[in-house]
Amino acid sequence: MGASPRLKFERKITEVEEQIENLLEQSETNEFDVAGELKELQKKLHSLRQTTYQNLTPMEQVQMARHHKRPYTLDYIHRIFEGWIELHGDRKFRDDEGIVGGWAKISGTSVMVIGHQKGRNMKENLRRNFGMCHPEGYRKALRLMRLAEKFARPVITFIDTPGAYPGIGSEERGISEAIAYNLREMSNLRTPMLSIVIGEGGSGGALGIGVTDRILMLEHSVYSVISPEGCAAILWRSADYKKEAARALKLTSKDLLELQIADEVIPEPVGGAHSDWDVASEIVKEAIQRNLDELEHIDTNDLLSSRWAKYESIGQWEENPSEQDDSLNK
Repeated sequence: MGASPRLKFERKITEVEEQIENLLEQSETNEFDVAGELKELQKKLHSLRQTTYQNLTPMEQVQMARHHKRPYTLDYIHRIFEGWIELHGDRKFRDDEGIVGGWAKISGTSVMVIGHQKGRNMKENLRRNFGMCHPEGYRKALRLMRLAEKFARPVITFIDTPGAYPGIGSEERGISEAIAYNLREMSNLRTPMLSIVIGEGGSGGALGIGVTDRILMLEHSVYSVISPEGCAAILWRSADYKKEAARALKLTSKDLLELQIADEVIPEPVGGAHSDWDVASEIVKEAIQRNLDELEHIDTNDLLSSRWAKYESIGQWEENPSEQDDSLNK
């Protein structure tokens, strides 16, 4: 994969890594014994990595979620699943390559895997539309979900999108209706469903494949109704307030777990999923298998009841008892 470009908050880590590299080069050239100094620097590097990635601000978490070296849906599919067979098209308009989907196997079990797909360079991003789907992408996803339901196979979705595509053609073909229709249909699909937020979970673009029995989030992923930049532009009329917006939006995996929207946070390798794709994939695979095993032992009617209850409970308003008493006294 090559070296990953460093983010601003990673500068100290980069400095120590460069010191270690220089020390190793000197030892090879001059045959000096640098074992003691090297050990101290490696210890310092490990400590720096631990403290840096455990204390990220919400906006720094957003930067991690957007890292262009982060593994995308197809990267996870090729490492976690076997026998991947991609299916194309919505049978109405065209094949939207911003979403990929198809049959695969995990530990011998056939599953339907669907996910947003971004590109690694400009050519790929134009092909994938930066992971922002048109209506036909969500209609393709629903077609594949219904196919999974027909054969009583679980559905696994990977969420990673800035949001649904808001262009003129997308609006003309009914992007809002396509997402809303998916929300309704996913609520009633009679098969186990699991979603994993692997990067950005952007608004309705994420929800269009995200109404599932369990929502898992990678440690450095985010899930929000709007981007921090968009929120800042609306509330403060300036993107300069994106850090304040990120804090207010409660978009990190930790926030979503506390709000009982996410069901589980999947830990990432130190340095983020982009630092080691294979290790990240193994951790995600274990989480998928464990949750699928639990969901497949639940009666279908109970599964649907739990799914409805899960989403009906999100966003419930609980009045502060003291405020309620004050209003009654007035």
